[in-house]
Formats: sequence, structure tokens, C-alpha cells
Amino acid sequence: MLDLTSVVSGPLSTMFLADQGAEVIKIEPLGGDITRRSRQSISASGEFSALFVSTNRGKRSLALDLKRPEAAKIMRKLIASADVLVQNFRPGTMERLGLGEPTLRAFHPRLIYVSISGVGESGPYAGKRVYDPIIQGLSGFADVQADPETRRPRMIRTIVADKTTAIFAAQAVTAALFARERTGLGQHIRLAMLDTMIAYLWPEAMTQYTVVGREASTADPTARPELIFATTDGYITVGTISDSEWRGFCAASERADLAEDPRFNTPGGRAVNATERILLMAEIIKQRPTADWLQRLDTNDVPSAPVLRRNEVIANEQVLARELIAEFDHPDIGRVRQPKPAARFDRTPAGIQGPAPRIGEHNATILAELGFQQPEIERLAAEKIVRLAKT
Repeated sequence: MLDLTSVVSGPLSTMFLADQGAEVIKIEPLGGDITRRSRQSISASGEFSALFVSTNRGKRSLALDLKRPEAAKIMRKLIASADVLVQNFRPGTMERLGLGEPTLRAFHPRLIYVSISGVGESGPYAGKRVYDPIIQGLSGFADVQADPETRRPRMIRTIVADKTTAIFAAQAVTAALFARERTGLGQHIRLAMLDTMIAYLWPEAMTQYTVVGREASTADPTARPELIFATTDGYITVGTISDSEWRGFCAASERADLAEDPRFNTPGGRAVNATERILLMAEIIKQRPTADWLQRLDTNDVPSAPVLRRNEVIANEQVLARELIAEFDHPDIGRVRQPKPAARFDRTPAGIQGPAPRIGEHNATILAELGFQQPEIERLAAEKIVRLAKT
């Protein structure tokens, strides 16, 4: 796989596939992917941020100035033997570099070519520079997070559009590779963050817009308090969707009267009266400590969990039992933590294939694999067509 992407959606998608065994070559500008300098540096060299490390592990880095003709020749040699190319430049950039999909398709019909964009390649917004908050605003995601009382939209404090698009992209690549096994032909996959988030939101966040003509009469599923409840010493979350779960909550809270309350004793009633129900639950839950509630709710088979602070997640008993977090040494940073791949394969296990690379760390090796001799590699570096990693 050739990864010509930057920031998060593209790099994260190719990292998922690297975890699953793909050989990924990250093509970077001579200054490196912008996320190497995102937020706070965590290395003495200044080449690594935590965000970069967590979206580019297991890859090899080739640093090229793609605007130089000799760099374009190197890219063509790489592309000739590649299975997949992923890029997320603004629309038109790859064409200007001579690397547009039709140009590459002419000599490599088996290539899977993936174009990731913010809002797509057509429409009045096609030329916009886009980051995750822009998509949260455009897709309705910020409205889903709106304050239930004031209805002021709110952003979720993680780059959910970028990361969701990465998952969609990785899945699309595997589908295209499977199709190629059947047909012998590659194809062009176009994936926009806006398209992704509308598809992502639709099943429950857009239920009131599912049936045409009933929009005004259908309850907004997000116009209710969030399911985070304060206890005497922390926070928990509780789900009471089914009748048995609601009865279980009533038993756990020693409020048998609520099990027969006509406002709440059916799924429809609990949905219509959701705000009233959740506020009532909040009043009840705040009277006992977290551990007491979790024991009571588990006894009555009610979905519940503590709401963990981020520093508590890595020490949580379920996370530890599942061994979800790996630790390993990074040569420039020291000891780092990374989540293990989520999908567990019994025959072809996924795993962290190595640390994130330095800028151009593998230039000499990759160029040698393409047939370049050492003097020519040194000339390319001297002329700033490629960048060799500092030693």
C-alpha cells in the first residue's frame, strides 16, 4: 500500500491495514506529515507527536518532494508494483502531480486507488479546506450533541469524523481487493468525510427524517438528557430499553411502584417520556455510591458501567483482562502505549507491526529495492528530491 495521506483519516485507515498485515509505505513531504508537529512534540528530534505515533505505526517512510520530476519517476516505479494507493489531497492536486487515477489506471489496471476528501469532489463546497469540526457542523453531528435545554449545538471532543472515515476507508479497501480477486480489475474508491458521517448518524440520530412527511410529528431522539448519572462518589451510565431492564432498575432502586407506572411500563412510554424518566432516574441514582449501584444493577441484569476518566481506562479491570493496551519501546521516544487491533483473527492474527517511522527513515532501503544505487540515492538527497533520515 502507498499512503500519500496526511492528518488522520487517511493515515489511520492505512494503519489499520498495516496492523492486519499490509506492507504500507508512507509517502511524506520532506518536512513530514503535518501531524508530526501536531499539538505537543514527544521526541527530542521534534519528528513525533502522540497523534502521529498513534496513526502511523507499522509503516515505512519515504520522504519525497512530489513536485520534482525525478520524484514523480520514483512514484511511478512504486505504483507499478503496488496493490493500493490512498490519497487525501484536495481535489485536483493528484492530477497536477501527474498521479491522477485515470493516468495511473492506464498502466496499472489492477490498482485500488482511494481518494479521501472532506466534502467530496463535486458540489459548491468541493474546494473548501476541511477539518473534523467542519464535518461535525455540516453533518448534523454537532446538533446531535446539542444541549437538551438550550439546543445550542456542541462539538464532541474527539475527531470522530476523521476516525470514522478511516474505518470506512479500510473496509472499502478490503472489499475492493476481494472484488479484484473475482474480476482481476482494480477500481477508484471515493470517500468523503461528510458522506461518511451522514451514513454513520442515520440509523438512530436521524430517525425522525426516515419517513418522508412525518418529520414534524416524530420525536427527536436526541432531545433528552444524556445517560450519565451522578452517584454519591462518581458517575455511572445505565440503560433501560427493554421491559425487563426497566423492571430490573426498579428492583435495584427499590422502587417497585415505577415498574407499573403507565408512563414507563412500555418501551413506547419510556421513549415518549424519556426526559421525565431520565431525570427521575438521576434523582434516585444520586442517593447511593457507585459500587453499590453497579452491584445492584448487575444483580438485576441491567446494563450499566462506571463512567471512567481517561486516566482510569488503562487500569480498568475489563481493559486489563482483555489486554487491550500494548506497551513497547520506540527508538526516539521511549516506552509508548498503543491499543491493540480491535479485530481478532484466529488464523491470520493482527498485531502492531512496529513503531511509527522517522521522516524518510526507509528512503535508502526502498530506493535500493527499486534499483537505485547508493551514489544516486545520495545525489537525490543532496538535491532535496528525497530526504534521508538523520542518523
